[in-house]
Amino acid sequence: MTEITIEPATGTIVARAGGAVIAESTNALVLRESGYDPVFYFPRTDAIAFCDPSEKRSHCPHKGDACYCHVITKSGPIQDAAWSYETPLNGVSQIAGHIAFGHEKVAVEPL
Repeated sequence: MTEITIEPATGTIVARAGGAVIAESTNALVLRESGYDPVFYFPRTDAIAFCDPSEKRSHCPHKGDACYCHVITKSGPIQDAAWSYETPLNGVSQIAGHIAFGHEKVAVEPL
């Protein structure tokens, strides 16, 4: 059985791509799901200016349907680098209104 926990991240969390800070928040959440690395979820208001909606969608049986976006940088878009759950399933509703970045495409770290 998959265990998911969500809690407020400690301190300021920053996302960087293309040599620039694309998101910074003191209100980020950290989602821990068994078998996966922790994922930081930023409030949309702290990141949305750097995203362009994508056609990509996916489904997680534990979190619901995710929609993706391209992260826009000076050097061009990074395809499908961020995602959000607009209407997450019960038990993970805290991530509604938040956006996460793929760690293989965007550097996310505490300050």
